[in-house]
Amino acid sequence: MFSSAPARRHSGMDFDDAALERYREDAKRFVDEHVTGEVLSRHAESGTAHDWDLHRAVAASGVIADGLRTNERAGRDPLEIFVLFDELGLAGAPFYGLANTMIVAGIIEEIGSDFHRCAVLPLLRSGTAIVAFGYSEPDAGSDLASCRTRATRTSDGQWRIRGQKMFTSHAEASQFVILLTRTSDARHGGLTVFLVPLDRPGIEIQPMYAMSGERTNILFLSDVEVDDQWRLGEIDGGWDVLKIALAYERGVFGNTNQPVGLSQALLDWARHARLANGDRVLDDPTVRVRLARIAIDSEVTALLGLRAAVIATNGGHPTIEGAAAKLFASEAYVRAAQHCQDITGAAGLLDGSTGCAPGDGTIEHAVRDAPATTIYGGTSEVQRNLIAHLHLGLPR
Repeated sequence: MFSSAPARRHSGMDFDDAALERYREDAKRFVDEHVTGEVLSRHAESGTAHDWDLHRAVAASGVIADGLRTNERAGRDPLEIFVLFDELGLAGAPFYGLANTMIVAGIIEEIGSDFHRCAVLPLLRSGTAIVAFGYSEPDAGSDLASCRTRATRTSDGQWRIRGQKMFTSHAEASQFVILLTRTSDARHGGLTVFLVPLDRPGIEIQPMYAMSGERTNILFLSDVEVDDQWRLGEIDGGWDVLKIALAYERGVFGNTNQPVGLSQALLDWARHARLANGDRVLDDPTVRVRLARIAIDSEVTALLGLRAAVIATNGGHPTIEGAAAKLFASEAYVRAAQHCQDITGAAGLLDGSTGCAPGDGTIEHAVRDAPATTIYGGTSEVQRNLIAHLHLGLPR
C-alpha cells in the first residue's frame, strides 16, 4: 500500500506522470477501505475533524513516518501526499488532525532539536499522538503578528505562558499544541513558537462550534510552565517557523476540492428535479452556465494546488503558491455554494435531517461551511497581503 515513487523533478505544469496516477489509484483503494460509514458518522456526530481509526490506518501505511521529501531528507514525494489528501477530501474524511501532525513532524525534521526528535517525533510518526495549532486569538484572528499570548522567562530558566487561543481545532483529541507566543514587543520579530503537551497544569480546553457544525476550541493558558527544550526554533524566531508551517498547510496538505462533491450533489438533484413548466432543472441554460463556472473554478483550484505541490517536490517552500491556492480555493467554494443554493431555491435551505434536501443536505451545509474556509488557515485578506508583499514587492 502506498509504495513511494522514485524522486522526480517537474517543470512547468506538466503532470502527465504514470507513477503518480498509480499512486492515486492506491489512495482511492485506501480511502474506500478506511473512510467507512462509521468514520463519517463519528465525524458528523462529534464535529471533530479527526478519527483515530483512520489516523492509525494511515500511520500503519508508513505515510506519516516517511514524511515529506525535501532537499535535506528522504521521504514521500509532496505530490503523492497532495494526491492522498485530495482523495481524503473528496471522500469527506476527517483528516485535519493527520494534516496538522504531518506538518509539525516536518517542522521538527527541518528545525527541531534533538529533544524534539527523540521525545516527540516517534509519537507522531507512529500515529499515537497528534498536534493542534494554537495560533489565532480572540482579538487577533488571522493577524498572527498581533499575538498577545505572552511567554516569559522565569528565574530558573523555564517559560511561563499566559494567554488565550481561539479555533484550536481537535485540541480535545490532541496530545500536543504548537503554540505561538510573544516574547518581545517587536511585531513580527517578537514571536516564539513552543510545542506544548496539552496535559500541563494551567491548560483548559473549552469547546466551541462553528456554523458548519465542526467543533473547534478555546484554549486558556493560565501560567503554564514549560522547559526551554519545548521551544521550537529560535527565541523571537517564530515568524520563520510559521512560514514553514503555513506554506505546507495552504499547499500540499490543503483541502481545496470541496466544490467537486458539491457540484456532483447538485448535478444529481438537477437531473430529476423539475421546474414549474415541467422541464428538468438541468436543461435550464442558466443552470448549466452556473455548473460550468463551478467546474472551471474547480479545475483552476486543482492546478493551483498542484503547482504548490510541485514547488515542494522540487525542494522549495510554496509560500506564495500556497497562499494563491488557498485564496482562490476558498473564494471559489463560497461562489459554488451560492450558485448551488440559488439553483435549488427554498429546497437548498433544507438540511440532511429532513430526508428531502438536495444532496442530502450537502448544499445547505456548504453554505454554512464555505465562509469559514475564507478565514481559517489565514483569511483571504492575509493571503492577498502575502502575495502583494512577497510576490509583487508591494509595501506592507
